Amino acid sequence: MKKRYLSIAMFAVAALGLAACSSGGTSAGDSADAKGQTLKVWIMQGTNPDSKGYFDEVGKAFTKKTGAKLDVEFVQWADAHDRFVTSIAGNTTPDVAETGTTWTAEFADAGALAPIGDKVKAAGLTDDLVEGLAKSGTYDGDLYGMPWYAGVRSLVYRSDVFDELGLKAPTTWQEIIDAGNAIKAAHPEMIPFAVPGNAEFGVYPWVWGAGGDVSTKKGDTWTSGLASTKSREGIQFYTDLATKYGFSTAGATTWKETDVLDNFVQGKVAMALTGSWTPATIVQKAPDLKGKFAATPIPGQDGGISPSVLGGSHLSIFNTSKNQDLAFTFVKMMTTGTFAAKWAEQTGYFPGMQSLLAKTMKSDDPLVTPFAKQMVDGGAAVPVTPKFGAVQAKQTTNTMMQSILSGTKSVDQATTDAAAEMDSIMNGK
Repeated sequence: MKKRYLSIAMFAVAALGLAACSSGGTSAGDSADAKGQTLKVWIMQGTNPDSKGYFDEVGKAFTKKTGAKLDVEFVQWADAHDRFVTSIAGNTTPDVAETGTTWTAEFADAGALAPIGDKVKAAGLTDDLVEGLAKSGTYDGDLYGMPWYAGVRSLVYRSDVFDELGLKAPTTWQEIIDAGNAIKAAHPEMIPFAVPGNAEFGVYPWVWGAGGDVSTKKGDTWTSGLASTKSREGIQFYTDLATKYGFSTAGATTWKETDVLDNFVQGKVAMALTGSWTPATIVQKAPDLKGKFAATPIPGQDGGISPSVLGGSHLSIFNTSKNQDLAFTFVKMMTTGTFAAKWAEQTGYFPGMQSLLAKTMKSDDPLVTPFAKQMVDGGAAVPVTPKFGAVQAKQTTNTMMQSILSGTKSVDQATTDAAAEMDSIMNGK
């Protein structure tokens, strides 16, 4: 399964000093005379901690440095793709926006983003980019997404409940079932394991963990692996947690990751897949849970680690921006130095610069170490192609999950339909 992993050489390259992509050379764009101008920025919002205070501080520093004002709008992840598509079509895009790693190539392909490889090289940052993020931010030979941060999902669980019942963190799929049964018997008021139907990145670990694939390319043709025997085995296990063992709830059929987080914060969920950025949010929203939950890498089927999507975000400059040098000044401020380090510390995300990532990887924080291990030993990538963004927009995987959880389709039928739809989109039919 190594072909699916973002290996240490691909992502945790901080200590290895590997170089990412680069191109050309022009001014780094440190504009210091932009008084009277306003830079419009979109930042995504969802399960990450409240960042308003952080951006207030960034805005003051940005104005002091450039004379320009910063106008930050927070956009919900669930609505973001449609908003981007609409704004691109209407030529109303912001100057800079946070773009998910699976969207950057799509928007670059649409001609909406400005290439920034020359600016990154002129700023002397090329060799410090985390390679995995740089690769997903590169399209047609140029960089369109500046690596900002990375995140990975692992298994978060109520350690106080586990201690009460004499349970240890699961290391196999069967141990997840055993723990779920124990929690269900002792705490019928809790959801032993949340299985959300509208959270596709929670599905793929079980596909990869069983030895399956999402989609692979041979020649010019993409072929979905969702309907393979191995993929079906993983999807069957995951959905069985809800439909067979009763560990989830019918309401979770339409849950997004934000819903999982909300219910965990409310003390209703004992186990769930959630991101490295969520522990800070949990403590922020429910201080009484501090010290009562823990994280562990997603268990492999019979041991080891089930791979998890190693995603993250870029900062991209749109070609509608009237002052791209000013825009890059903001991008550089956010991705390097003090503000980048502070963002990683406050949110639990992994930095997009090798020099900063090296420090994070040395952390002995029990709510950082498991995610770091997941990232290095079990980080995986979805297909890097503009077409995969279209698959996500179509909600192919989520529709599959909801049909299984609601009982309207069997695993075999749902995966067959999803694979066919994915192939049609990925191959441009």
